[in-house]
Amino acid sequence: MKIEKRKFGNKNEYLSVLGLGGIVIKGLDQYSSDSIVSDAISEGINYFDVAPGYGDAEQLLGLSLKKYRSNSFLACKTNKRTEKEATEELHNSLKILKTDYFDLYQLHAMKNDEDFDKVMADDGAMKTLQKAKEKGLVKYLGFSCHSEKVAKKLIESFEFDSILMPVNWGVYLKHGFGSELLEIAKNKGIAVLALKSMALQMWDDPKNRKYKNCWYEPIDDPYFAELALKFTLSKSVTSLLSPGDPKLFKLALKFVKNFSPITSQEMKELRDFSNKINPIGSKTEIFI
Repeated sequence: MKIEKRKFGNKNEYLSVLGLGGIVIKGLDQYSSDSIVSDAISEGINYFDVAPGYGDAEQLLGLSLKKYRSNSFLACKTNKRTEKEATEELHNSLKILKTDYFDLYQLHAMKNDEDFDKVMADDGAMKTLQKAKEKGLVKYLGFSCHSEKVAKKLIESFEFDSILMPVNWGVYLKHGFGSELLEIAKNKGIAVLALKSMALQMWDDPKNRKYKNCWYEPIDDPYFAELALKFTLSKSVTSLLSPGDPKLFKLALKFVKNFSPITSQEMKELRDFSNKINPIGSKTEIFI
């Protein structure tokens, strides 16, 4: 069974409901990266996400995706806040990823008012995104967020095509994070790309974590992993990214191929579970 595809906001593009994040292949050898990307393509995955901050992921993905590039949707990001730095990073990412354009380019990890003020300044990174789109270096523009307040300000200031945001059962059910943003995005035709769907809670000891590429403790129990994924895909999202580990990516792939909307009983189980964890954020922000 091939993976479901959903419309990218109000654009005439369709993305697989599970994307492959570069963080999944970070630190692997090239053969392993090639194998994971090839398997993902064969399963119908066409959405790939990466960023310069993910170690060697750009180098690995650039080679692994090269022969599939024409049929893939490649998203990249910049965490630089000035036009000069963001422009340099954009061109460097294009070179490393062996492509002459990105389908989506995003402001990365917008967390606070300072981030907003810097990117929206006369010499801010938004100038890079806008000019890149005018030149055909990118097709769509978006941002990833850790703060509802900043996300709203960005949406009010520019017509973004997408938002990459946590749609996580735990922080949503316990604190309501994301509910308002999902509604705003839906009403404006902005595509929602989901992060942290399989996040369980904050690591008790971040230095001694089981999954080295995961900034949070992920769900690896198959039963609850499926419920967590069902929760996210039952919302108005286009696609989601799994935690940064090949085993967890394969676990997510197994369940999204057989997706069915979450039931009221399953929602109750997740709600009860949410009261027993240390969630990854509050009502207004995500901590990691």
